[in-house]
Amino acid sequence: MSSIHVSDVPALARGCAILGTGGGGDVRTGSLAAVSAIREYGEVPLVRLGDLADDALVLPLSGIGAPTVSHEMIHSADEPKRIAEEVERIFGRPPSAIMSSEIGGSNGVAPVAWAAQLGLPLLDADGMGRAFPEVQMVSMYVAGLPADLVIMTDVAGNVVTIRPVDGLWSERLARAVCVAAGSSALMADYVLTAAQTRGAVIEGTVTRAIEVGRATEGAADPLRALQDRLGAARLITGKLTDVERRTTGGFVRGTATIEGTGEDRGRTLSVELQNENLVAVEDGRVRAMVPDLITVVDTETAAAVQTEALRYGQRVTVLAWPCDPLWRTPKGLETAGPKAFGYELDYVPVEELTAHG
Repeated sequence: MSSIHVSDVPALARGCAILGTGGGGDVRTGSLAAVSAIREYGEVPLVRLGDLADDALVLPLSGIGAPTVSHEMIHSADEPKRIAEEVERIFGRPPSAIMSSEIGGSNGVAPVAWAAQLGLPLLDADGMGRAFPEVQMVSMYVAGLPADLVIMTDVAGNVVTIRPVDGLWSERLARAVCVAAGSSALMADYVLTAAQTRGAVIEGTVTRAIEVGRATEGAADPLRALQDRLGAARLITGKLTDVERRTTGGFVRGTATIEGTGEDRGRTLSVELQNENLVAVEDGRVRAMVPDLITVVDTETAAAVQTEALRYGQRVTVLAWPCDPLWRTPKGLETAGPKAFGYELDYVPVEELTAHG
């Protein structure tokens, strides 16, 4: 068992931003909260599933809503406490560990703060291995676990407990509550025992995020270092020439267009997004698609650029690399493949789409 110290937070944040594929919320707010909480409450133990007793309750937490809203409407320390209290009321015992529902973006960093505030360890695992925009798009749903409990709270102090009949209804109902709360809320779903969690989550992702974040530290060529660490394909390097973005229904939706520079001059890549980057298209040809990861990074620093931070004129590189194998199963593709987002595309792995440049 190890612990997350203040010195680990910057690397964790950089890694989570990369794994967030443009979504999951601005890591700066999660980083500030994590550093503040560690300084106040102490370092956060990082545990594996094997460290927990079978009946230990694992509490997955994440912010839900539009990233354009969440980085302005910051979660308070009272929100995780209210959810933990509701869990104890329902189950008759408190949670034993916090888990990030999604390792991507602020939702991968903020759980450090929530764990510190609650005096609980953080599980080295998450439910996505990246970020996805909808509630049912988690490994627990793909594994067939019942989505029969969602607990939500907001900055105003409201607490809502939902008993959905399935994962799709959990998204519809949770999204409605989120919109009513101003398109930003804190959510717990799939509160499970450690025994139920085994085999239903993606393990080692907190450690992986820290390693990804550290890959560029002191590197002479940060972009190459990051690309090598991820095993990613470079789709294009260029300038952002158009960003069409809107916040609707609790999501950020839109399209980013990058015109190539240097050796990519004359090429144009469009990235479709819904909180996260979903599909990359060049001249009518798909170069990468969900559930594989597509991330826009600053060409010089290799720092991730979140969807809400995309601006005209930015010099960026688009990277893409394979998702966790769980998402390539039939149930995984049904849940978070291109057709789940309304794209009439048959999934093709990114390594095949980019094999010939």
